[in-house]
Amino acid sequence: MISIILVIGLYFNFGTDDTEEHLLQEVSTKPKVDQDLEGNPESASHLNMPEDGIVSLMGKTSADLVNQFGKPVRIDPSLYGYEWWIYAINYDQYFQAGIKDNKVVTLYAAGSEVHIPPLKIGQSASEIYSKMVFETNISLDLNDSSYKFELSEDDLNTRPLMMIGNVFAQLYIDKFSGTLSSIRLIDAETLIKQHPYEMVYKGTLLEVVDEALINEEEVERGKERQIFDITNVFRVRSHLEPLEWDEQTAQVAWAHSKDMFESEQFSHVSNEFGDLADRLETGNVFYQIAGENIAANYMDAPAVMEGWLNSKGHRESLLNEQFTHLGVGVYKKHYTQNFIEKWQE
Repeated sequence: MISIILVIGLYFNFGTDDTEEHLLQEVSTKPKVDQDLEGNPESASHLNMPEDGIVSLMGKTSADLVNQFGKPVRIDPSLYGYEWWIYAINYDQYFQAGIKDNKVVTLYAAGSEVHIPPLKIGQSASEIYSKMVFETNISLDLNDSSYKFELSEDDLNTRPLMMIGNVFAQLYIDKFSGTLSSIRLIDAETLIKQHPYEMVYKGTLLEVVDEALINEEEVERGKERQIFDITNVFRVRSHLEPLEWDEQTAQVAWAHSKDMFESEQFSHVSNEFGDLADRLETGNVFYQIAGENIAANYMDAPAVMEGWLNSKGHRESLLNEQFTHLGVGVYKKHYTQNFIEKWQE
């Protein structure tokens, strides 16, 4: 058996929860065996709440959401006190709504046809930046405490923060295509709990949900399903075929995430289980080519997916037209994607 391994590593520190976010990607090949923005810079980084589109759902009830879009295809738990209602009607209209106490507290939209005025998925980033002024420091007060978020230059270029009405909007910019990849809407309380940027505060820091009340395994299974869905959202809007789920490959991916956590080694090569080709062989996965993306410490599936999309090597795996199947494994904020072109006899 011959395996050729290409490893590309990148390091990210987004200042969340005093942890570091990491990405690493591997490719293994094996021969035959195996609307336009309204306004101008004077409007700064604050736009009025639109009357329609999913942005207008922020703060409304889950009943309002169901009345407009029907029931979700599934509901996934999160680490932040809300449930993700997954609207994967089709990949062009994909979005997730975070529901807490029967109220919409966050939204993530990535489907190319999701209606999100005054923005649009795929819109030119240069157009957005020409008509908006994004601040490096954003302050807010909540429950007698004060918070300030500090955005780095990289933050401003790839995930700037603005306000639409009374909610925050995090724009994920695809730096390779120069377009808006997705948008995350967040209320103030959720933004503080997640603090995706460097944050300083005065007063009492909001507590994240008690870990004893969270079924972490269910959260991880939800992240896996969301990573699979969002991968196909990215592929479909790039005019590629969606991937199929492969359970054996997913088991290999999960085992590697668990091994990385337990061994404290963030790597494609395990001291105990070997490299990608070794692990797929042990897992009885038969393939023609295979690839792997790994990451650690991202807060959720949308965050890690946007991180992979903006990294050249990982993006090449996500958008590789040869791959046919995908398995995803998440264990304690360690993420593994294993892509394969399934062996055809």
